[in-house]
Amino acid sequence: MLDTHARKYVNPIIELGAKFLLKLKLTPNNVTILALLLGISTSIFLYFDMQVVAVIVLWISGYLDAVDGAMARRSNSSSSFGTLLDIVSDRIVEVGIVLVLGIKFVDLRYNFIVLTACILMSMTIFLTVGALSEKKGVKSFYYQAGVAERSEGFIFFSLMILFPSYLRIITNIFSILIIVTAIQRFLEAKRLLD
Repeated sequence: MLDTHARKYVNPIIELGAKFLLKLKLTPNNVTILALLLGISTSIFLYFDMQVVAVIVLWISGYLDAVDGAMARRSNSSSSFGTLLDIVSDRIVEVGIVLVLGIKFVDLRYNFIVLTACILMSMTIFLTVGALSEKKGVKSFYYQAGVAERSEGFIFFSLMILFPSYLRIITNIFSILIIVTAIQRFLEAKRLLD
């Protein structure tokens, strides 16, 4: 929801980063890899109980994840491989966080299994509709909006990292929002693809 509706407010900051990194002669794929490495380090910091650092690094990773696409559009270098790299990197970061939380909070493992299943279901719909749809927007594939998009994921992951005593409720709310998003996307897919 935030990615779709709040993007116009943060876009100037994203474009500023894209312009700066292009001046440094970095490619969009370089920045995607940098975002991935920072995202993976989030899980490492989380594992070693450095929660605040983990959250800061997560959000820097997320910022760079937005900047790489802006760089590709600005430099007219969007590619299918870049899209693939970006999407796979996003999932690696998310899975890393869920895995570390599952390792650290074994008593909540079923909550994390449900969360992972919800993410998998929603992303399967999202990616399949993107592949089957002929519609394209600003991004290099059809982007289905929903209640729980990347920004909401970062908010929930941040809450999970910073407030472990509320982990069960935060994880359950996040899972419900992802299921609502999956249903939204499925109903939109029926309309688009029928």
